[in-house]
Amino acid sequence: MRTSQRGLSLIKSFEGLRLQAYQDSVGVWTIGYGATRGVSAGMSITKEQAERMLLNDVQRFEPEVERLITAPLSQNQWDALVCFTYNLGAANLESSTLRRLLNAGDYVGAADQFPRWIKAGGKVLQGLVRRRAAERELFLEAA
Repeated sequence: MRTSQRGLSLIKSFEGLRLQAYQDSVGVWTIGYGATRGVSAGMSITKEQAERMLLNDVQRFEPEVERLITAPLSQNQWDALVCFTYNLGAANLESSTLRRLLNAGDYVGAADQFPRWIKAGGKVLQGLVRRRAAERELFLEAA
């Protein structure tokens, strides 16, 4: 599967667009729509570069979601999982109860795992609370 425009919009809405490098809530250098690879202090990019970086990162995470999730997915479920993985990384999806429940066919149980992933640096972040709620809602929405 490929991430839809709705999925990309969800990622963008929570990542926001920053054309100057900044340190995120746990000190990781970040730019564009949450890109972290190869980012350093003082870096700046254009909106077009940010769009390309987003698409490149999504294309990097899609095969990971495909590899890790064996249960059939709707487009909305796929988009929610790509958004989740974009934010948390494939290793967290791989080790998650969300993945285990989903692959066992427990879609509601899997959806109920989204709200558990709301901390960064050991602290609950309201942005993550909102993001996980939006991902869960999209995941549960009939396609």
